[in-house]
Amino acid sequence: MEEPSTELLESYARLLDLVRSGQADTRPALSERTGLGRTAITQRTTTLLDAGLLEEGDLNPSTGGRQARTLRFRRDAGRILTAELGATSFTAGVTDLMGTVLTMCHRDCDIAQGPEPVLTEVEDTLDGLLADLGVEPGEVWGVGLGLPGPVEFATARPSEPPIMPGWNNYPVRDRLSKRYDAPVWVDNEVNLLCLGELRTPGLPTSGDLLYIKIGTGIGAGISNSGRLHRGAQGCAGDIGHAAVSDDSTVVCRCGKTGCLEALAGGAALARDGEALARSGASAALAAALDDHGAVTGEDVTAAARAGDHHAVQLLVQAGRRIGAMLATMVNFYNPSIILLGGKVAGAGDLFLATIRETIYRRSLPLSTRELRIERARLGEEGGLVGAAYMVLDELFSVRYFGQWLSSGSPNGMPGLH
Repeated sequence: MEEPSTELLESYARLLDLVRSGQADTRPALSERTGLGRTAITQRTTTLLDAGLLEEGDLNPSTGGRQARTLRFRRDAGRILTAELGATSFTAGVTDLMGTVLTMCHRDCDIAQGPEPVLTEVEDTLDGLLADLGVEPGEVWGVGLGLPGPVEFATARPSEPPIMPGWNNYPVRDRLSKRYDAPVWVDNEVNLLCLGELRTPGLPTSGDLLYIKIGTGIGAGISNSGRLHRGAQGCAGDIGHAAVSDDSTVVCRCGKTGCLEALAGGAALARDGEALARSGASAALAAALDDHGAVTGEDVTAAARAGDHHAVQLLVQAGRRIGAMLATMVNFYNPSIILLGGKVAGAGDLFLATIRETIYRRSLPLSTRELRIERARLGEEGGLVGAAYMVLDELFSVRYFGQWLSSGSPNGMPGLH
């Protein structure tokens, strides 16, 4: 193979991406899209074929010249393991090399149990999914994991996550790479939800997107011109712990007071809803308390949908607080679209309408002139799709492409385990 200079590796990555994305499916088409000559295209595609990344298909119908054999990306040559961990549950799945979810499973699990029991349960779930699909160990090309807290992307280690006791600086990558003998990447779960939406057809990928997850906590994924923005250390978008009140009586799980999450997240709705239930102000929430001994954020949203006035007021108040924070982000960042996801974001039209109204009322007219505010399109599998693309983007990046081609397998690449 030619000396793997940066220029050559960029060429390989570009050719592979053109075939993967469907923008070119023959050598002449690749030549036309890249400007490379026939000899260079032949040499590079041969290398990609030998590496097992591409395969040849049928002959294209003749257009008057020599028939060209089609090229296809080998999406089934390997599998990607993915998992998105939230505060109270996780979703695990297996995808192909195009990010398509082949199988998935949802489990209730408290992240506060700590890394050992939680990751053991995640691994057991992934092992079961692999067995169901009949996937052999060597077919796992990468592992992608999303965590509900700050993650230093370069090291794949959680960094003082407020709702994850015992996880700080835990070697997630080391553990999973030994288990599956494959490279591992870890990110904040909201970043992966944002990435999953970015890669799903139907959005202006050249635009600037904010993905807001409103669940037990609140977080934001940010994209710039279609690319995920993680920030210098990987903690961009942690809006749940931005101060929105001087009230020092409500302490957030991070230990500070006045945080958006502590006043408007799912845990805050549960806390305030339980207070209403115990005071007897809300019959619907009192019934929920009697049924299972506690009030959850889902109980509050259910009571609001059923017309309970006090539950409606809790949601409206939360929507206004979240909308005010997002208006600040709109004025500062001027996104083209905001997607709202998470369990609380599914509370109903009134909640979303309150957020929209607050954003438009508190933002500059120019910043909202073409702004779209919509529900997230992907459901439970959104984080899995994003996790798969995180792995694939890194695996086929110029940074690791030379190691890939020289080793012939992602499992043999040094520095990724």
